[in-house]
Amino acid sequence: MASLDREQERAQDGAPEVDPAFSLSNERTFLAWVRTALVLIAGGVVAAKSINFNHEVWRWVVAAPPLLAGAAVAIHAPIRWRTYEAAMSSGRRLPVGRGLVSAGVALGVYALVTLIVMFVDG
Repeated sequence: MASLDREQERAQDGAPEVDPAFSLSNERTFLAWVRTALVLIAGGVVAAKSINFNHEVWRWVVAAPPLLAGAAVAIHAPIRWRTYEAAMSSGRRLPVGRGLVSAGVALGVYALVTLIVMFVDG
């Protein structure tokens, strides 16, 4: 009975009822972003602490990018979650994911730089 009252109130407000499945899916996506951030940060720490390099500069060339990327993803995750939740609640179209192509290119460049560093450092 209470859910009917809520639906009637939302219908009167003009705000569409958000299907809980979409809200839960948005939450799972948020958690996936948080896991990704955690893995990036852990990878950066592992690179900084356990890979032997002959020069300290190379250690930070390999370790810093995943640490910074992990921090950026961790900061972006709640912003993205709120943006999508607000769009669903107001009935607007979901925003297009920006930066996905850039992230893929950056990952490829990072892999190449890491391979070059490992080759040069010997």
